[in-house]
Amino acid sequence: MLDYKDIIIKHNGLNMSGREIAKQLGVSKSGVNGVLSAFKDCKTLGFPLPDGITNYAIADHIYGPQQPPRGEIEFAVPDFEDVCKAMSSRKNMTLIYLWNRYAQDCKAEGRQPYQYRQFCKLYGRWCTENKESMHFTVVSGQKMEVDFAGKTFQMVDHLTGELLDIVVFVAILPFSQYIYAEGMSTTKEPQWIAVNNHALQYFGGVPAIVVCDNCKQAVIANKDWIAPELNKDYAEWAEYNHTVILPAKVRKPKYKSSVENAVGILEKGFFHDMEDCEYFSLEQFNDDLWTHLEKLNNAPFSKKDHCRSYYWEAEREDLMELPAAPYEYMERRVAKVSSDYHIRFDNAYYSVGREYLHKEVLIRASVSTVKIYAKEGKFICQWPRATSRSQWSTDPNHLPPDYKDFSEWNGTYFTKRAMTIGPNTVEAIRCILASRKFEVQTYRMCQGILSFTKKYSKAILEETCKQALAYGKVTYTFIKNRIPAVAEALDNGVPDSAGSLYAERNKGAYVMDAEAVNIDNLLSRSQHLARSKRKDGEQ
Repeated sequence: MLDYKDIIIKHNGLNMSGREIAKQLGVSKSGVNGVLSAFKDCKTLGFPLPDGITNYAIADHIYGPQQPPRGEIEFAVPDFEDVCKAMSSRKNMTLIYLWNRYAQDCKAEGRQPYQYRQFCKLYGRWCTENKESMHFTVVSGQKMEVDFAGKTFQMVDHLTGELLDIVVFVAILPFSQYIYAEGMSTTKEPQWIAVNNHALQYFGGVPAIVVCDNCKQAVIANKDWIAPELNKDYAEWAEYNHTVILPAKVRKPKYKSSVENAVGILEKGFFHDMEDCEYFSLEQFNDDLWTHLEKLNNAPFSKKDHCRSYYWEAEREDLMELPAAPYEYMERRVAKVSSDYHIRFDNAYYSVGREYLHKEVLIRASVSTVKIYAKEGKFICQWPRATSRSQWSTDPNHLPPDYKDFSEWNGTYFTKRAMTIGPNTVEAIRCILASRKFEVQTYRMCQGILSFTKKYSKAILEETCKQALAYGKVTYTFIKNRIPAVAEALDNGVPDSAGSLYAERNKGAYVMDAEAVNIDNLLSRSQHLARSKRKDGEQ
């Protein structure tokens, strides 16, 4: 939502123009002008604004009251044919401006307008149904086309010598023909979002429309071209940048002819020089690529007076403002809150409120943060993303005050289970319980240790815990790695199925005793043999 109050004050109180306000607030000029126009026509509100008035109250005055509950609304259908004509023929035209005009008309006629997001969605659908060619007159700042180049490159891994593929992403502003390209070592969604962000930053703004190919990073399904299903991350990227994604028709390159031509220019031009070079990193490849690209964008057209950069300088003024920070890709996962009040994500653990115990939650994680939501979408909590494996992030407020006594998992529960095995196991469990700041962070390790009795006998686990205590290495990892050797030495705790498999696998082989490979024993034996040899020589 635009800051209507701030816009009105800046314009009427500080005599700032719509362009100046848009630049200062980082929003589109057409959006600001739409608000100012609606305020000028408003007969129930004037300047100076009443004390304490909110943006929502201003919106009620200039656009009409808030929408009634869904299902009771009869929305006014926009004239999308007029919208299409305006977008195709008028320079600097944007969908948000046309939506503002549509909303004002609805207000004047006492009808209910669609919200901007739904307006854009319906317009895209109308275009696909009624304007199959999706042909627009090239308008400054209107469109960006993106695609992958057909030509791939290779770089040499300097550590292994392995040849790795490089895929080239290409973007173009059709009006100025200004081109951006970037090499990618992988085409997964995070990298796809990143190169699209880099393209917007390179162009210095956001176009009204982004035309893309039907790659899986952008489009999930586009069978009939009428209602394409966008990749969720790419759809959110577009919404975040206030632009609209229009996928091209499948196997119809003319729908994104500008980027197809750009790819051809690159492949027939300096790509030939680049394929003769040897690259040892993606950074090295991109540095070379951008050097060539800068020369191309500054080279004069053969049939025009100026170069791509010249026309881009003018087009940049017609692009929407970049957001304050680029869109950040989010990993999505579903996890279940365990009995220790934590979820596991990417080999780390994060606490969740006790009311979600044993419930599934949604995870959305960026490079720096992990956000947790309830299944219905309600935000629960947020954590800095763990920087190491097995890291625990625990909020004491997420734990019930009496969790050590009455939770399903607690110290008493694990200690009692250990008592059925032996004193060494009990002592090991007590050491584990005391090893972390919050006892709850040790419950999974305790459960893991005690679960070894499903595969090995209690005697074997007891002996392993005894050795862990003796070595001063009472950890889940040590016990996990040590217990097979103990089972082999005792030779009485492997279940029949596992024992028979083991015997079959080692039939005809000699299995060394665990003590036989002990480094101290080997050194002692070596020294003994050396002394014996010296004595034999002296005799």
